[in-house]
Amino acid sequence: MSDVRASMAGTVFQVLVAVGDSVQAGQDVVVLESMKMEVPVTSESSGTVREVRIAVGDFVNEEDVLVVLD
Repeated sequence: MSDVRASMAGTVFQVLVAVGDSVQAGQDVVVLESMKMEVPVTSESSGTVREVRIAVGDFVNEEDVLVVLD
């Protein structure tokens, strides 16, 4: 199991994956908005999305778990 964590604090602008999706290492899974910039969050490992813990509009802090992969 692997977690995709927020690289910075910000608001969730887009969620690019859903439960059951296959994800490859290096793939963008979430886009955060911070200080009027859109910042993609990339998965460091490959796997299948087990859980999406955030929704568009949520505020997240740096290192919060966004997506859980199997």
